[in-house]
Amino acid sequence: MKTLSTLVIFACITQFTYAQGAKVTIQQDQKIDQLLEVYKTSLSNNEYYRIQVGFGNYAKAKEIKANVEEDFPELVSKIDFDSPTYRVRVGRFTSKLDAERKFNEVRVKYPNAMLLKPKKSTK
Repeated sequence: MKTLSTLVIFACITQFTYAQGAKVTIQQDQKIDQLLEVYKTSLSNNEYYRIQVGFGNYAKAKEIKANVEEDFPELVSKIDFDSPTYRVRVGRFTSKLDAERKFNEVRVKYPNAMLLKPKKSTK
């Protein structure tokens, strides 16, 4: 009986007590936001290795892009117009090693794929 009453009292106490509440306020220098903006713009101006998986007219390019997005959902795919054809290019690799590794994977599924040297990215 003593244990039962102790358990009931303990349950009531834990039910009606509250944990410590705290509010965290972060104060950061405004220059951090400026640095983040500079970093983002520098990333957009970087040169990237890309993999071209196919080309053709616009309908063919859309079909290839849909297939690539299904086969490699982690890669960014894009259709670029380079007169007179549309080219499907994937990935934005900063290092040649990463680009070559992914190129070997892509080439299994798309044997005509080509690894393109860095150029200014056109988002």
